[in-house]
Amino acid sequence: MEDFQTSNEYNDLKSRVHEKLIDTLDLALIEGLDERVLKSEIRKATEGILADVGSVVPLNRGEKERFCNEVQDEVLGYGPIEPLMRDPTVSDILINSYNRVYVEKYGKLHPTAVRFKDESHLRKIIDRIVSAVGRRVDESCPMVDARLADGSRVNAIIPPLAIDGACVSIRRFATDPLEVEDLITLNSLSPEIGELLKALVRARQNIIISGGTGTGKTTMLNVLSRFVPENERIVTIEDSAELQLKQAHVVRLETRPANIEGKGEITQRDLVRNSLRMRPDRIIVGEVRGPEVVDMLQAMNTGHDGSLTTIHSNSPRDSLLRLETLVAIAGLNIPNNAVRSYISSAIDIIIQIGRMVDGTRKLVSLQEVVGMENGTITMQEIFRFEQTGIDKAGKVTGTFSSTGVFPDFMERFRVLGIEVPQNIFKEEGSRIRAAGGKR
Repeated sequence: MEDFQTSNEYNDLKSRVHEKLIDTLDLALIEGLDERVLKSEIRKATEGILADVGSVVPLNRGEKERFCNEVQDEVLGYGPIEPLMRDPTVSDILINSYNRVYVEKYGKLHPTAVRFKDESHLRKIIDRIVSAVGRRVDESCPMVDARLADGSRVNAIIPPLAIDGACVSIRRFATDPLEVEDLITLNSLSPEIGELLKALVRARQNIIISGGTGTGKTTMLNVLSRFVPENERIVTIEDSAELQLKQAHVVRLETRPANIEGKGEITQRDLVRNSLRMRPDRIIVGEVRGPEVVDMLQAMNTGHDGSLTTIHSNSPRDSLLRLETLVAIAGLNIPNNAVRSYISSAIDIIIQIGRMVDGTRKLVSLQEVVGMENGTITMQEIFRFEQTGIDKAGKVTGTFSSTGVFPDFMERFRVLGIEVPQNIFKEEGSRIRAAGGKR
């Protein structure tokens, strides 16, 4: 049955029914209906059309049920990938071409049987996705970033840039964001580290979350944002809105690309500058990747303590080097030592997130920036994850452990009355076993 339902004959039948359905129904008149009623109307019309045009391809009850659902998805949703969008275990949907679709589940990539009829079919779905958020993709603008209503992030690229046909990458986000307890359950960090992260945010430490693509930086940023007190005003700045803050007093800002004339672009740097005039208690930047880093560092150095952001980097030391590089890209003629001094005084904590070979994500290092020495930014590692091996199920095993270093920020905790047990920093007493989790 599966082979038939992905065959050209089946797709041709679906296309014919879809075309007749568009001719039969006045979607402009019924689109205001309740979704359940609308689906019922589409199903009735589909069954009627199928009785006329589907006699040459007989379908049993199960095939007819699936067929009607797929037609509904073509009219109201995202076609063949709509079932994947409803699957809560799918974190990424990767369309390499109309006949090659992959998904990521629990950190691992898997091929699927999902197929589009042809390149034209895929392009129609892409147009539907991007037009819903006021974007466009065509030969004059062959790349686009968009955000779906559920918060999912979409990137589409078409020929001539994509040689083998249109490609789509969809990064999905949980409707119910993970909490720190979930990360502890998934063994992404230890309970002691969880308590320390909560204290660091309450103490208004400036924190950078570093990691590679898909390591869970945004998830960690969401988790840290939970610890910001309810009575503080938070301004978030993102290229594509992904953060899911639960506080009431949140102002969400999002960049805007240039229009068809190449005008009207609003960058992250524009928004960071504007946010400083909005009386923020906390500024959260989804990711620093350009000249906005200058204004972000300036904010951290001029009274906006407790700012949070993420950066693409493979290690805490590399993240500092990347910050220097981004400042240089901004075109400011500042000596290297001055830039490093500015960075060291702005950043308090660097959290490194890693993606293990089994697909799980873990906090692999938590380091404190302590100052400058001989022109180099100095750091001290407080916690780390040490991998010890891989078990029979293919899961990474290891321990979260303290390095035995007593951090400088404990004095700030004392002044602010924030209590954290000092024995968690003792190397001999802080080893906690961590087995592989789902994420």
